[in-house]
Amino acid sequence: MEFVKGITPKDTVELSQLLEGGWEGRPAKVEGTIHTVRDMGDVAFVVLRRRDGLLQCVVEKNSSEIDVKSLREESAVVVEGQVRSEKRAPQGIELLAEGIRVLSTPEEPVPLAVSKWKMNTSLEARLDKRPVALRNIRERAKFKIQEGLVRGFRDFLYKQGFTEIHTPKISAKGAEGGSNMFRMDYFHRPAVLAQSPQFYKQMMVGVFGRVFETGPVFRAEKHNTKRHLNEYTSLDFEMGFIEGFEEIMAMETGFLQYTMSLLREKYEKELKITGAVLPVTDKIPAVRFDEAKEMVQKKYDRRMKNPFDLEPEEEVLISRLFKEEYGADFVFVTHYPSKKRPFYAMDDPADPRYTLSFDLLFRGMEITTGGQRIHDYRALTDKIKARGMSEEGMEQYLDTFKYGMPPHGGLGIGLERLTMKLLDEDNVRETTLFPRDLGRLEP
Repeated sequence: MEFVKGITPKDTVELSQLLEGGWEGRPAKVEGTIHTVRDMGDVAFVVLRRRDGLLQCVVEKNSSEIDVKSLREESAVVVEGQVRSEKRAPQGIELLAEGIRVLSTPEEPVPLAVSKWKMNTSLEARLDKRPVALRNIRERAKFKIQEGLVRGFRDFLYKQGFTEIHTPKISAKGAEGGSNMFRMDYFHRPAVLAQSPQFYKQMMVGVFGRVFETGPVFRAEKHNTKRHLNEYTSLDFEMGFIEGFEEIMAMETGFLQYTMSLLREKYEKELKITGAVLPVTDKIPAVRFDEAKEMVQKKYDRRMKNPFDLEPEEEVLISRLFKEEYGADFVFVTHYPSKKRPFYAMDDPADPRYTLSFDLLFRGMEITTGGQRIHDYRALTDKIKARGMSEEGMEQYLDTFKYGMPPHGGLGIGLERLTMKLLDEDNVRETTLFPRDLGRLEP
C-alpha cells in the first residue's frame, strides 16, 4: 500500500520560473504544445505554447539529431536544452534544443490557423470549432481577462465580508416571471431553469447578511442579437442593512476599482495581447432615468419612443454624452419606471411610478441591473396582488419575509457583456466560451 502525500515536484520547469531569471546557460526541461514550426534551413524555430505563454526553442541542425520535419503543430512534446537570452524571442528568452520527445501527435491538421495572430475567419467558423479556436493566443487571452473579472469580484467581496453561496438552477418558479423561462418536466412536476438566483440570495441575506454568487442563468428569449445569450454567467450579490440603493452602486464601484487594479497588476500580458484599454473608475456619474432621456433628446435631437425603458440606441447615446462631457466610461441610470421592474423592486416613496433601482451602462451597453428590494412582507404581498400575480410557487420565498428581513438590495452583472465591452468586441459570443443562443447547442 502507498500513501499520497501531496504534489510531487516534476523535473520540468515552468515558463514563469525561467522568466524569474538566473537560468542563463543552464539546462532546462520544458513541456508544451508545438504552436508553430519555422524551418529556416540551417536552423529551425519550434515555438511551444504553454498555459503561461509562448517559448521559442531553437534547433541548430548541424549540431542536433532532432528531425524537425517529423514535428507537427499541436503535438505535445518535452524539450530539453540550454536557456539563453534572446530579445527577439516572445519572452526575451529561448531554449537551445538538445532533445525533443513527442508525447502525442494529432491525427489531422488543425482546421483553423490557430498559430496566426488573427485567424481571419468568421465568428461562426470559430464557434463551430471552438475548442480548437481557443488555442489561438489572442482568443485565449480574452478568457484569462474574464478570469480576472471573476477573480476580482470574488476577492473584493470576500474583503467586504460577503459569503459565497451556490443556489439551485432548477426551480419551481422564475424570479422574474413572464414567458422567457425554459420550462421542463421535473419527475412529472413543472419546473423552470433559473432566470437568476434572486429569490435565494434574498433569502440568504436573512442568514449571512451579505452574499454573492457566480453562476449560469437562463433566458428563453427568441432573440438573435449581438448582445443577447440564452445562457450567460451572472455575477450576483445581495447585502442587508442598507440605508439606500446608493450603497449598492457604491459597492459595485468599489468592485470595479479593485478589479481594474488587479487586471493592471496581474494581467498585463493579456491586456497587451488583446489591446484592451482599462476604463476610468475613480468616480462614476449617476443620473435619473427620466433626466437621462431628456438629456439625450436635447443634445442629439432624438425623439423619445419608449417612456418606460432604454432602447439600445439610447444606451449608446447616454454613454456617449457622459464620455464627451465628463470623461466617464461608466454611468449609473437610476429610478427606472416601476412598470419595467420586477415585483420585488422597491418603489420610490417620493414617486411610486419609479423604483429605487438602477442600471449600469458601460461604453454604450447595460451590464448591470440592481437596486433596493421590498423587505416588508405586507408591502411585498400587496404588490404581488396589485400586479395580478399568483403567490403559487413562491411560498418559501415569501415566508422568509413573514419572519422578518432587514432592508436590503443587490445586483446582477452580465460577465460576458462586461468582458465584451472591456475588450471592445462587437458580439457577446466573442467573449463566451461556448455560447448558447437561438440556434446553437454545440459544441
